[in-house]
Amino acid sequence: MTTPRFDPLAGRIIAAAIKVHRALGPGLFENPYKQCLAYELQKDGLTVATEVVLPVVYDKVRIDCGYRLDILVEGAVIVEVKSIERYAPIHTAQALTYLKLTEARQLLMMNFNAPTLKAGLKSFLRGGIEVPREALDEYELPELS
Repeated sequence: MTTPRFDPLAGRIIAAAIKVHRALGPGLFENPYKQCLAYELQKDGLTVATEVVLPVVYDKVRIDCGYRLDILVEGAVIVEVKSIERYAPIHTAQALTYLKLTEARQLLMMNFNAPTLKAGLKSFLRGGIEVPREALDEYELPELS
């Protein structure tokens, strides 16, 4: 089995997030990071939607349960912004659930409270596959310091 890799769109999103993290640093609530990242992605010419309603479909009925995707990029990659001390198993469960409930091909979970964005980055592909951080090395990104 081959190792899953990031696609070029994910690389552009990560590069924008690194720029935001470097400018703002850790320690803020999630919303400033989310808004600044959405701005950077739009500036890069990407189609961005924020706070996308994610209903649950049960018995062929769409039920709005209050789920919201932080950022959806090009209708294909979900970005969940966090500003937390550390990840917990519930965050992985959230990522897998969001991928299951959408047609998105990838979810990037970014903890902006980490000392570097790379340290706070998790990525998941459809089917529940967590992408190894080493896959970041394939992209021409700003130095991940």
